Amino acid sequence: MTGSGLRSGQLADAAGVNQQTLRYYERRGLLDSPQRSPGGHRLYPAEAVTLLRVIKTAQRLGFTLNEVADLLDAGRHQHRGRSDSGLQARAREKLVEVEQRLADLTVIRDTLRDAISAGCDDLVACAESSRCPLPFTEMVERNGRADTC
Repeated sequence: MTGSGLRSGQLADAAGVNQQTLRYYERRGLLDSPQRSPGGHRLYPAEAVTLLRVIKTAQRLGFTLNEVADLLDAGRHQHRGRSDSGLQARAREKLVEVEQRLADLTVIRDTLRDAISAGCDDLVACAESSRCPLPFTEMVERNGRADTC
C-alpha cells in the first residue's frame, strides 16, 4: 500500500477480484472512481476492499449486480425505522426466490433419479413408454398447448 491508497492490483488481490472487475464496478457505479497518483496510478481507499468483499458476497447469495447496487444505495440513504428498502426486506425476498428454486431443483433431482431407475436411455423411446417418469405430458398440459412444427 502506498501512503495514500491501494493501487488497482493491490486492491484486486486483497478483494479476490481482477482489475477488469474494478473498472466494471466503477462503470456500474458500485465503486467510486479512484484518485490518481502524481504518476497517474489509480489509488483506492482501504475501505474499497470491504466494499468489494460485500459486493462479491451479495452476488454469492444470489443478488444480481442491480440488486447489489440498490442495496448499497439503500444503505447509504437509509432512513431510520424503514425496513421496506433495506437488507432485511431484500433478504426476505431473495430467500423466497431461493426456496422456490430449491423446490424446483428438488423436483428435477427426483425426476432424474426416477429416469435413471426406469432405465431410460432414449428420450423418444422413453416418452412413448408408459413407465417413463419424465413429465412430457405434464409440461404440455401446464403450457396449455403442444408445440407444433
